[in-house]
Amino acid sequence: MTAEEMQRVRLPLWLGLAGLSPYIVCVVSAYLLPMRWQALAVEVFVTFGAIVLSFLGGVHWGVAISLDRCGTRDFNARLMMSVVPGLLAWPALMLDYTEAAAILMIGFWLVRLYECQQDSAERLPGWYQGLRKLLNTVVILCHLAIMARLTLLG
Repeated sequence: MTAEEMQRVRLPLWLGLAGLSPYIVCVVSAYLLPMRWQALAVEVFVTFGAIVLSFLGGVHWGVAISLDRCGTRDFNARLMMSVVPGLLAWPALMLDYTEAAAILMIGFWLVRLYECQQDSAERLPGWYQGLRKLLNTVVILCHLAIMARLTLLG
């Protein structure tokens, strides 16, 4: 990657890393703060995860309307896929927090699998793929940490 390309992707990188801070703060809080604050941290974690997962669906809506021809198979498939994250996230908010975290984690994993398919690889910039790989890895690890906190420590 050239210096100019690095400069262009600096903002998305910093914004993506900033977007990890609520996850990390909530995980640390769920382990270290007094019990009342731990419960709030878990609630905030799940709510933030649902918002971010829905946002990722919106990315693919945007890709479809800007890069695919309306009515084509690729357009229709990408639009349908773009609503799945929100349709997973919304009901997750009504479940037990352990179940919600598991469903959200699966949703993040499924979106990432979709982004790795040839069709998506051709439409998403390389820098986005690299950034999403990093962010998704951290987000899934945070979900595992929250589920461990809820399951193992009560």
